[in-house]
Amino acid sequence: MLNLKKKVILITGGSRGIGAACVKYFCLAGASVAFTYKTNASAAARLEKRFSKISTCKAYKVDVSNEEEIKDCIRLVLKDFKRIDVLINNTGIWKESKISKITTAAWDETMKINLTSTFLFTKYAVSSMKQKRAGRIINVSSTAGQRGEANYSHYAASKGGMIAFTKSLATELGPFNINVNCIAPGWVITDMTHKALSNKKTFEEELKKIPLGRIASADDIAGPILFLATDLARHISGEILNVNGGSVLVG
Repeated sequence: MLNLKKKVILITGGSRGIGAACVKYFCLAGASVAFTYKTNASAAARLEKRFSKISTCKAYKVDVSNEEEIKDCIRLVLKDFKRIDVLINNTGIWKESKISKITTAAWDETMKINLTSTFLFTKYAVSSMKQKRAGRIINVSSTAGQRGEANYSHYAASKGGMIAFTKSLATELGPFNINVNCIAPGWVITDMTHKALSNKKTFEEELKKIPLGRIASADDIAGPILFLATDLARHISGEILNVNGGSVLVG
């Protein structure tokens, strides 16, 4: 049931963090994996080389704030792999700013990278899924999109938008046998959170809020994403799956 040998997976933001863990998990499950990166070519190349030994794995350089580059990426993946069975919208940024300090440019950047890229990758990938009447779309949101997050209101708004987008598409695309779900992580130890969590006081304060007593690794998030891509989750759609160690109890 966890064998994905005949599946093609596209992961956005796949060169590090949760995306890189997804590349690993899906390749180990036998899937053919395409993933995007923006600037970290060396990390993307290492990941591609490592997992090409056990599966088909290919990196694509994409600026996810650019619609034409997203469109070209989908075209190239379809050319190289012939189809896309699972789309994982993972790319994102998280930058602190009080509401009085957020510039329009900072707001637009967060929305473009976190939310608009999710819309555009989905828009251009879904046609091939509709044609074969099968597919999975998994969006990586955040607990911030459910409860809000002080000093990160632009980030929370973008992630809340992803959740609403997920629910809307689950209804719209269900008749085409396309499942659309969302993962909502809490704190995860990645490059993106390194600065915040390297502060001992912050780390210990956040740790106290997690009933399971640990902060997630990227693998802890990639596992549930893999589950949602398998036949074990074939009757799950429109779901927001919280992966936060019990720290935020919302559905």
